[in-house]
Amino acid sequence: MPRVDSALRLSLHPLLDRRAVVNGAWWPYSHDAAAELPDLIAAVDQRLQRTTMLVGVHRNAWRRIPQRIPARGRTVRVGWFRHADPHVIVLFFTSDEPVTLLMIPPDTAAGPAEAALKLTARNTADLSDDAIFALAHLPPDPALRATAESMACCESETRSSTSRPSAPV
Repeated sequence: MPRVDSALRLSLHPLLDRRAVVNGAWWPYSHDAAAELPDLIAAVDQRLQRTTMLVGVHRNAWRRIPQRIPARGRTVRVGWFRHADPHVIVLFFTSDEPVTLLMIPPDTAAGPAEAALKLTARNTADLSDDAIFALAHLPPDPALRATAESMACCESETRSSTSRPSAPV
């Protein structure tokens, strides 16, 4: 059954669909990646019974992006997208496919943000992230959209990889 975690403001579809553009949504409280990512990593790890090893974020969507985040006895690397949809965050695991979340901007009004969370908790395989934003009545963010390009590249301090590899190296 789909679940929306109101406290963390996270939704994940229980059956991750490789055809889906996003597997859920996340509505962080701020643009501070150092403050927001630890709770997201913990919740996704617990809910999916996986171990997050790398998080890819869009560089322009965050004010502070650390290179590493402490998480339950390990360190999770943080990479950043230069050319991708700024409303997407990707979590890579030790095994399995990565999870792609639609990131709802922190300053979004509660009604549209909650609608997007509920929508992504259902099957969104046939919807683009733009379609999800439109259906949830989320206003476009022209500053972030202007930086988006069709090819996704995740850069970390040591390597570049294309979007959605099977696991980080």
